[in-house]
Amino acid sequence: MLRCLRLFGMILFVFSCFANTGVAFVHGTGRQTNALNDYWTSEFVNSVRQGLPNPNNYVVVNCDFDKYMWDAAASGALADQLVAFINAKGITDLVVITHSGSGNVMRWIMSNPTWNAKFPTIIQKTRWVNALAPSSLGTPLANAVMNGTVFEQALGWLLGYQSDMVRMQQTHWMSYYNSTWLYGTSGRPSLPKGFWDIVGTDVETAIWDPDSYCGGYTLNLGLEVTQAWLNSCSDGFLDCSSQAGAGTVWYYDTQFTNGSEPLSHNQSRRKCFGLDVLLRNDL
Repeated sequence: MLRCLRLFGMILFVFSCFANTGVAFVHGTGRQTNALNDYWTSEFVNSVRQGLPNPNNYVVVNCDFDKYMWDAAASGALADQLVAFINAKGITDLVVITHSGSGNVMRWIMSNPTWNAKFPTIIQKTRWVNALAPSSLGTPLANAVMNGTVFEQALGWLLGYQSDMVRMQQTHWMSYYNSTWLYGTSGRPSLPKGFWDIVGTDVETAIWDPDSYCGGYTLNLGLEVTQAWLNSCSDGFLDCSSQAGAGTVWYYDTQFTNGSEPLSHNQSRRKCFGLDVLLRNDL
């Protein structure tokens, strides 16, 4: 039913506005200068953008998401790049694909339109956000990195060390932000545009299973280790409840992936098990 409503809404939008559609890929926690190659891979981006009427209407942003979501280097830089893309390409219908912590940055933009003069333009042009494994309720791994033992603090290799963004993703910090500054969680106002979650539910690292190598076996193995800090339903970085904590769940991974394979936190930004096809068809 939710999927049908999405498609129906898009049909109405296209026929009424003759939309010029574009897609933006927004990386997760960390400072990126070449997110196309170092975060998403061109294989993934090039596959997804083929769903556009004009496949050249895409942008891969590079921001400093080691900063707090409200920082000029985070949401400010994201707003600058999105508005520059909108203006340069004449985009009237923008689909934003976020991964992990950048879902919170997009929620900040949509929840605080008066914070930055460019935020209203982004909200107006956005069709919806497809949030891949968003950290909407934070993660216990951030708690461990910021406050745990020396061994637990070594988990910074996965999170990007003790940055402001990691600090922000502590579960009790996100609980505060969700209850005050951010929209889209239970009991809070709805976001002005759709925020559609894809939730990763498990990590598989069997050495005899070729699926365990998608996205890089070593990274998946690390996520298998960090899953010990999380609930049984998690992608190795985030509990399913966090990923489903804001907006609306679009899919749990096994509902659409080839062979009903789960998506680890790393695989949810890769061309794994048909994820790219799902996002391509959504455009």
